[in-house]
Amino acid sequence: MAYDVHIIGGGLAGSEAAWQLAQRGVQVRLSEMRGSGEMTPAHQTDGLAELVCSNSFRSDDDENNAVGLLHHEMRQMDSLVMRAGEVARVPAGSAMAVDRDVFSAEVEKALSDHPNVEIVRERIDQLPGAGLTIIATGPLTAQSLAQSIVAATGEERLAFFDAIAPIVHRDSIDMDVAWIQSRWNKRTEASNAEGDYINCPMTKEQYLTFHQALIDGEKTEFRVGTRHTLFRRLHADRSDGRTRRRYTSIWTDEAGRLGQSQ
Repeated sequence: MAYDVHIIGGGLAGSEAAWQLAQRGVQVRLSEMRGSGEMTPAHQTDGLAELVCSNSFRSDDDENNAVGLLHHEMRQMDSLVMRAGEVARVPAGSAMAVDRDVFSAEVEKALSDHPNVEIVRERIDQLPGAGLTIIATGPLTAQSLAQSIVAATGEERLAFFDAIAPIVHRDSIDMDVAWIQSRWNKRTEASNAEGDYINCPMTKEQYLTFHQALIDGEKTEFRVGTRHTLFRRLHADRSDGRTRRRYTSIWTDEAGRLGQSQ
């Protein structure tokens, strides 16, 4: 089908953008490389809007929290993310958490059924030379397209920050010591009767032991064969009334060793 806007990337941002445009009568081509024989190091499926990190959208309290207020405003604008989130919602106290598989399936069905959206499973290697385009590929952009973006924008305009959360098996928790309770006893319609979180009290010694066990535990290895920048820290010097910026990059080499450069 002919299209008015090309969206590259079928994650949260790309899917939401496609929905908002399509709802306003705009013809959209949504390109997603997963499903074309390509995969990223983090994704497990080819589903649109697959959550690869946390399954929580944080607070849903629109009266006392800025994130909750953003959720409220998104619902007012008929957000597909919020719509699918309600269907896939799981207990999380005052936070909005979802079942990853149900959430992704809801987003994909809504876009697949929309007459103004064409989902194409393809890898885009270069920025389009013409036409209205939204680049929504995020930190898992294919290398060829990433290089094209860097060539057009400059590397200093790209940044990504993330955190790693440990996974604890439910059967490893002693429920004679731990207890179930929601944060600040806040409940939602999706809440369990007892609460939504397992609370594990620790003494200082127990916490330090737990912390060391995390450090010693199984970890994801860095990919070999390329240098990976973990994060960049901005330094701003305003000592003489002028602002000078410089960056310190923390990275790993081919062997996984940490390094630092400015």
